[in-house]
Amino acid sequence: MSFAPFDWIDAEARHRAAAGLVRTLRPRDAEPELLDLASNDYLGLTRHPEVTAAAAAAAHRWGAGATGSRLVTGSTALHAELERELAAFCGFEAALVLSSGYAANLAALTALSGRGSLIVSDAGNHASIVDGCRLSRAETAVVPHADPDAVAKAFGAHDGRALAVTDSVFSVDGDAAPLPALAEVCRSANAALLVDDAHGLGVLGDGGRGALAAAGLAGGGGVVATLTLSKSLGSQGGAVLGPARVIDHLVNTARTFIFDTGLAPAAVGGALGALGVLRREPERAARARDVATALYTRLTAAGLEAVRPDAAVVSVRAPSADAAVRWAADCRTAGMAVGCFRPPSVPDGISRLRLTARADLTEEQITTAVATIVATAPRQAGTDVS
Repeated sequence: MSFAPFDWIDAEARHRAAAGLVRTLRPRDAEPELLDLASNDYLGLTRHPEVTAAAAAAAHRWGAGATGSRLVTGSTALHAELERELAAFCGFEAALVLSSGYAANLAALTALSGRGSLIVSDAGNHASIVDGCRLSRAETAVVPHADPDAVAKAFGAHDGRALAVTDSVFSVDGDAAPLPALAEVCRSANAALLVDDAHGLGVLGDGGRGALAAAGLAGGGGVVATLTLSKSLGSQGGAVLGPARVIDHLVNTARTFIFDTGLAPAAVGGALGALGVLRREPERAARARDVATALYTRLTAAGLEAVRPDAAVVSVRAPSADAAVRWAADCRTAGMAVGCFRPPSVPDGISRLRLTARADLTEEQITTAVATIVATAPRQAGTDVS
């Protein structure tokens, strides 16, 4: 008798193919051949010589891996230095470095909630927040996007410990959360505010200190931030920032910290190197925002539908998932890499190209990027490309 426990996977694959939703890994070359508007290297620091030298030096000194969890052998003096530097730069009392931004969100959400508590989550939040809510065992209320009144209403229906969680800048459309209004709602309800600043760090705030610093909320007693080291800082890993007692609580209770191998020394060194460059060259943050505005202005002037960027993400609408995939492929053929977001990755069901506005893009590259996107745009997208 045949035994085929995974035959159901073939049916799933057929459904994905029919819906145009097949994902494919595409390894890139060490030397980039395409104009990059797809990565999250907002400040252009991934290949900066100081950053790569710092990563290499850390690997040479501390080894290729962390060798264990942070509570066993995975903490080095380098990890502690990065935590101090991140907290000081972003304006928080303390920080805790984890192996990824995903792990940071899971750590914060699970450790700061639990049975009997309430998490109020924005409908546009990143998948890592969604998964953190699911793992928390807390009651979760998903509220309409960027709606502080809906958050207040959800708090009003709950008696007990509560927190609101939101992206600072939403990764799909690049719009910013109404942080001051959310903070006021949380204060009124005696609830905590957890903000994922993955797309704000390095782009928003004075010298790139992040969305919470820009909103005057960094260091607040009821505010906790998560972030990633893999975007503006050009490295890898994540962190949670907040009051010292919150960080101590995570060290003792957060499973994605306790049971995960510590971040590799090279990634820690690279992030420290990038932070040093950003301190010395704070103008990179404003440049990333300026590039985003330029892309948006020129693309909409050409007749395309785009969302006005609040940071460094520029979202350009496509008429369908198939059209978005073809559009991205045509851009690649023309020599440019762009992001392609489509269901189920986007909760609103709208497919789009997602462009990264990098601080190191030249005026010539911006012009080339706009011309390529316009020339390859599907006719239904609103542009006359004849």
